[in-house]
Amino acid sequence: MTGLMYNRRVSKCHPRVLAYGTVDELNAAIGLARANASEKFVRENLELIQKDLVALMGELATLPQDLERYIKDGYAVLTRTMTEKLEGLVKEIEAQKISFKGWATPGANVAAAALDVARTVCRRAERDVCALKESGQLANDEILIYLNRLSDLLWLFARWSERRGT
Repeated sequence: MTGLMYNRRVSKCHPRVLAYGTVDELNAAIGLARANASEKFVRENLELIQKDLVALMGELATLPQDLERYIKDGYAVLTRTMTEKLEGLVKEIEAQKISFKGWATPGANVAAAALDVARTVCRRAERDVCALKESGQLANDEILIYLNRLSDLLWLFARWSERRGT
């Protein structure tokens, strides 16, 4: 057993624990990518994303029946505005003629490889949150949208890093 917010106890293999645990892994993978990125633009945006992920983990660690209390206690929840920031970054990178066309082979450089690892962990987090939703335990559908957009952004950051050779 493990603890959620507000002293709720669930199995360590509960879908909620799997979901926030994978987001925790994602945060660590993004931290590794940030540490390896030489471009300030990438580092600064990855750090902002990591702060969003902390809020996301807290929300996932809260049962739906406790969410109102969680918000009342001043904890942040994932919002459409956070997703829109990711979408804006995607547009900014795509304006530099970097797109989703074709497949990529990770490993052109350390920074891009770390971003691709973060992207694959993000996709797994998305699947884990999807399972939570399908079991009727996800109160905020924006989390799925955010993770989907984040994986797109991480892919673009990796291609951008390859192009810049950093």
